[in-house]
Amino acid sequence: MSSAMMMFERAATSPAGFPSAPAAGQATSTGANCILLPRCKLKVEKCKDGLKLHCECEDEVACGALQNLCNMLAGGLCSVCCTWNGMTMCQCNLCCGNCKCEPTKNGCTISCSSGDKKCCDMLQAYCDCLNTCLASGCCAYVCFGNTPVCCCTC
Repeated sequence: MSSAMMMFERAATSPAGFPSAPAAGQATSTGANCILLPRCKLKVEKCKDGLKLHCECEDEVACGALQNLCNMLAGGLCSVCCTWNGMTMCQCNLCCGNCKCEPTKNGCTISCSSGDKKCCDMLQAYCDCLNTCLASGCCAYVCFGNTPVCCCTC
């Protein structure tokens, strides 16, 4: 299960509310300020009216945790934060689209779409940005309402 879940201390968040790695030598606790996140693989693809995020877990426990978190939090602002060595590289707030989360066999799919041409262009530009970050080794956090639901790699 250690490979399926990742623990973050809630006190160690960036100003935007996203988890950040603790500073060197900083102790972490296992108390009430910690959150367990399922690990998954993230695939980002353009679609006709926006983008799709595919979060896929290899572990049944992580898959269940991801689906439960998405079920509870979906409906809030969906965003993706990419970090590299604990530093935020990009943050994509998908507020310009209508986001829907659907469970899949091994995770979930989040579809963000918009009927507005300019909003659709922004969503598809986010897709390019996220794919570049993931291909470069960044770690991504998919969030609903600034609460992370999974920790992703490419």
